[in-house]
Amino acid sequence: MSGPIFELRGITRHFADVVAVDSVDLALEQGEFVSFLGPSGSGKTTTLMMVAGLLAPTRGEILLHGQNLAPMPPYKRNIGMVFQNYALFPHLTVAANVAFPLEMRRVKRPEITRRVQQALALVGLPGHATRLPSQLSGGQQQRVALARALVYAPPLLLMDEPLGALDKKLREQMQLEITRLHRELGMTVLYVTHDQEEALVMSDRIAIFNHGRIEQAGRPQHVYERPATRFVAGFIGESSFLEGRITAIADGQATLETAHGMLHGHPGAPFTVGDKAVLAVRPERIALGTTSANTVRGTLTELIYFGGSYKFIARLPDGAEISGRLPLTADGALNPGSEVALCWRPEECNILPP
Repeated sequence: MSGPIFELRGITRHFADVVAVDSVDLALEQGEFVSFLGPSGSGKTTTLMMVAGLLAPTRGEILLHGQNLAPMPPYKRNIGMVFQNYALFPHLTVAANVAFPLEMRRVKRPEITRRVQQALALVGLPGHATRLPSQLSGGQQQRVALARALVYAPPLLLMDEPLGALDKKLREQMQLEITRLHRELGMTVLYVTHDQEEALVMSDRIAIFNHGRIEQAGRPQHVYERPATRFVAGFIGESSFLEGRITAIADGQATLETAHGMLHGHPGAPFTVGDKAVLAVRPERIALGTTSANTVRGTLTELIYFGGSYKFIARLPDGAEISGRLPLTADGALNPGSEVALCWRPEECNILPP
């Protein structure tokens, strides 16, 4: 990677008095797969629409290979786009749908035929060229939309929740298929989703949006294991939160005084002693027992069967709740109403601004 091929610099979008996107900065390297993740209304799709040229930014720059795209109409940007609703022409065959962007670029017919065949083979539909979209399943239609976006080899591919209309099993299959194509073709991709698992599985980096800003961007494992804010810890995956006040910071560890005693964790911000803070811990990090410096006691209120494990919820004396996971071998060992001790290691939790 020699440097970013795509950049957002201070991109902002107002709708009357509402700031939908607020000074977003982001850079993509060649071949990166970056997902925009966030709740509805957080600004992720609005940002993607500005990159595509379907919305004009109020201010800021959109750079592709150093050229500012913001003043350009969509058809001059040479960016691929895959929509959630597929947007196929119902009266055209699969081959004609895939050929459309090449025809608009006045590519010669023999080259169009070659590229269409190649694109359909890439997405696993080599025998479907003469079918109409109405003769295809939802997953097949999504593959055609993907082939159409890939056929002219755009330098940047945008995908706006393309798997949202598919059932869970087919969605998981398409996640792996798109990941395979990304690796094989070296595509640079901006992908919008509200599905945390999808973003974790597919992305090189995740940019988490909240109220029009990127709250944190980084590798999936880092964002999950070391969230920078309480919002990120609660939005991507699941976390339990315990509030308190910082009493000490030493050796890369912060100590939090809580209603449940002194707890320790990785500081996710530059705290000073006396600051209010919140400890965030993931369910899979919590164990039963008192084998760690971080131990709290409570009452089991829920035990839910999840197929490969049980999910439990325990209420602490001050009313706070902690959720965790138990192996199936725990069946019968615990019941709602049981008193439990819960523990986790300091390096496996994060202390964050409140």
